[in-house]
Amino acid sequence: MIRQAIDSVRHPPKVLVENKISFAGPESELSIYDTYQQAKKVKLQSDQLLFCAMVTGKKVMHSTQNDFHGEFLPHESFIMAPGSSVEIDFPIAQISQPTTCLAIEISRERVQQVSAMLNQQQPLNQVFGHWQYDNKLVHTHHNSETQSVLNRIVHIYTENHPDRSAMVALAVSELTIRLLHQKTRDFILAFSQQEPDNNGLNAALNHLELNLAEHLNIDDLARIACMSRTKFFYEFKLHLGCSPMAYQLQRRLKQAAGLLKTGQQITQTCFTLGFSNTSHFSRCFKKLYGISPRQYKERYLSRLL
Repeated sequence: MIRQAIDSVRHPPKVLVENKISFAGPESELSIYDTYQQAKKVKLQSDQLLFCAMVTGKKVMHSTQNDFHGEFLPHESFIMAPGSSVEIDFPIAQISQPTTCLAIEISRERVQQVSAMLNQQQPLNQVFGHWQYDNKLVHTHHNSETQSVLNRIVHIYTENHPDRSAMVALAVSELTIRLLHQKTRDFILAFSQQEPDNNGLNAALNHLELNLAEHLNIDDLARIACMSRTKFFYEFKLHLGCSPMAYQLQRRLKQAAGLLKTGQQITQTCFTLGFSNTSHFSRCFKKLYGISPRQYKERYLSRLL
C-alpha cells in the first residue's frame, strides 16, 4: 500500500541522491526520499523528532552521537531525536531500483502533548517514571500495528480529503504513542533483567523472558506478579503496550532472527523457541519482518561471503 501511494505522487527526480517530496500537516511533515545512485556519508539532520521507515533498498546509518553504525532495511524504523544528525551510505541504490525511505517529522510540542495526555490518563507505575521521549536514537523492526499506522499516514497525506488535517493529527498522535510505548518497553525490559525482584511486573516479565519457549500460563504470571489475572492483564498492557501473548510472540521472533543470523537451521530455530510447526513460525516471522525466515537468513549470510 505504501509503495502504491508513493508511486502515485512520484515525479521525475530533480537530484539523484535523497530526492525529496514533502507534504505538510499540523505539527508534522511527511517526506519521501528516493536515492537513485550509490553514495556515501550523506548528512541528515532535523530540528524535530524524525521517524524514518524504510520502504525499499538499504541504507547504512552512522551516528557518532549515539555510537551507532548499522544497516537500515525495509520494515524497520529509525527514530532520530531533535537536534541529532546521522551520515548515510547508499550501497545498492540505482536508477531502476531506488532506495526509498519515509520520514515523518513530529514537532516537540506534539510529542510533549501526547506524553502529557498519557501521564494524565494512563500514568505508569511510579517505579517506571513517566511517559516521555528521552532523546535517544531508536532502531527497531516495527510491528504490524505500526506498519498499519504508517500505511494510513501516507494515504492521508497524499489524498485530497476535506478532513485531511484532523486525520493527519490523529494518525501522528497514534504513531507518537506507539513510539513512547516502545521506549518504555525497552526501559522496563532492561530494568526487569537488572532488578527482577523490584516489583511484581518486573518479576513476571523476567520469568517470561527466561522461559520464552514455554507455553504461556497467565495464571502463573499473575501469581508471580502478586496480582489478580484481570489486574495483571491491565498492568501488562498499560506498560508494555500489548498483551502477554503478543509480547511473547514478538520476543520469540526477535530471538529467532538472532539465531538465523548466525546460520542456525530454520526448523531448529522454530522448535527451539517453542513454535509448534514451521508453517506457523514462517507466517508469524514474515508478518513482523516483511520477509520469510529463509529470505532473512540468506540476506544476512550473504554478507559474510
